[in-house]
Amino acid sequence: MTAPAAAVPVFLDLEHATAEERVRWAIETFGDGAVMTTSFGIESAVMLHLVTRIAPQIPVIFIDTGYLFPETYHFARELTERLQLNLKKFTPAMTAAEQEALYGKLWEQGLDGLEKYNFTNKVEPMNRALRELGAIAWLAGLRRTQASTREALHVVEMQNKTTKVHPIVDWDNRRMHRYLTEHKLPYHPLWEQGYVSVGDWHSTSKLLDGMSEEETRFGGIKRECGLHEPSGKTDFQI
Repeated sequence: MTAPAAAVPVFLDLEHATAEERVRWAIETFGDGAVMTTSFGIESAVMLHLVTRIAPQIPVIFIDTGYLFPETYHFARELTERLQLNLKKFTPAMTAAEQEALYGKLWEQGLDGLEKYNFTNKVEPMNRALRELGAIAWLAGLRRTQASTREALHVVEMQNKTTKVHPIVDWDNRRMHRYLTEHKLPYHPLWEQGYVSVGDWHSTSKLLDGMSEEETRFGGIKRECGLHEPSGKTDFQI
């Protein structure tokens, strides 16, 4: 397949289409310019299975911050082998050890520290991945029920110069569970320990009584890590 022109034609009502129809539309529209991302989080097997059944060779971008749970690395290997993923792993330009030696634990330095941490460990590697892979469309597993910051998401949106496609944006937790069960797919191992969202070990907590799902990330200071927001600060000196 070849990448199409810059215009984004929509030939069907994507809001009322099925997740599979949305994926097929994206692949047919953007061809080799389409990529997908995974964090190998709690329910990542859903998107990985859904998309690769339709496009087995789609590049799957995985941003390895160097601070992931050991269970995440094992889960990533399990799903990569089981689903034969065309995995493309990207890492920060500066190692975790060097960052901490020079700047300390950025995630403990308030909102500014978190912004700097997220840009260095997630946003910059992701921007590099999109650029090096020549991506013009990005399939992501965001859902409206995950957080208040995602309630207004559309099936197709523009983020900077990349078209974002959210095939399962309208799925709830019950629909996710049903898909995992139907296809005999696993949850992330930490699901059984009370985690409902998994990112870096230092910024992820279990869901406790009285907490919302979004409060389990970054100590409740913020929900988004920057990957799914328009690029903000780019003047960090790291």
